[in-house]
Amino acid sequence: MATKKSPAKKKVATKVVKKAPAKKAVKKVSTKKVVAKKAVKKVVKKIVSKKPAAKKAIKKVVAKKPAAKKPAPKKAAKKSPKAVAPKKLKVDQYGLEEDDEFYGLYFAKSTNKGLVEVKPCTFSLMYWWKGLLGYPDMIEISKDSNTAMLQFESTFGGGDSGETELTEKDVFDVDHIIEVDEQEQLVSLYSYVPIPVPEKLIGALGLSILNINPETRYGSLEICSTDNEEGANEHFLRYRAATYLRGVKSGKVEAIESMVTNGSEFFGLALDAMCVNKSIKKWLLS
Repeated sequence: MATKKSPAKKKVATKVVKKAPAKKAVKKVSTKKVVAKKAVKKVVKKIVSKKPAAKKAIKKVVAKKPAAKKPAPKKAAKKSPKAVAPKKLKVDQYGLEEDDEFYGLYFAKSTNKGLVEVKPCTFSLMYWWKGLLGYPDMIEISKDSNTAMLQFESTFGGGDSGETELTEKDVFDVDHIIEVDEQEQLVSLYSYVPIPVPEKLIGALGLSILNINPETRYGSLEICSTDNEEGANEHFLRYRAATYLRGVKSGKVEAIESMVTNGSEFFGLALDAMCVNKSIKKWLLS
């Protein structure tokens, strides 16, 4: 406001110069300018005095802004996941969910004692043995169908690379047992050398097992002791591997096949490594 009034006063000063002497006109103009400056100072003082009030008003507004209702959208976000909760899958009589390959399956086997129920793990073993390999059914199933067992034999032959202890001419039989535990959904493979271990070889064989097991990537070797028909204690060398089918919704048959295939390979490698000891090799080929 002060800057707008000062040019108007200059125009008045020019008119006074025409009617009166230049000196008086200058004096009058100078006095008016002083007044004008005072007015400006007063106005400035008033404006300055009002600025702090404006700042206080701004502070009050800023203080009120955080009071806005911000938690509302957060509550809405928390409720959204509950609405998208996945549906629970149906479960059959064996505890298999509806997306399992054998969900709702019921199979029975005809035996001399009547029909016996075949549960999922046993059915997987049966499918591999009969369906894929084409062998006759030799699986024994318990009355409650919670356990099953398959026994068979195979022939082991050494390698022909010239770098192995056992050559292709070194052939001997191996007994196999596959056990099924339906409650644990566990399938176990046991491969035996059917010749009892002589007492004099127990120490050397045990030491060999301790050296080989850490290098065996699948399964393990062990000495199994049992009583024979005459009541005498005998020791046998066996290889053990196992696979859990719990949680395997697709590929149960393939899991059993992989266990037997890998087990046979690693057992063969272990037997060859043992035959570094000539006494053990002689015993295996006896």
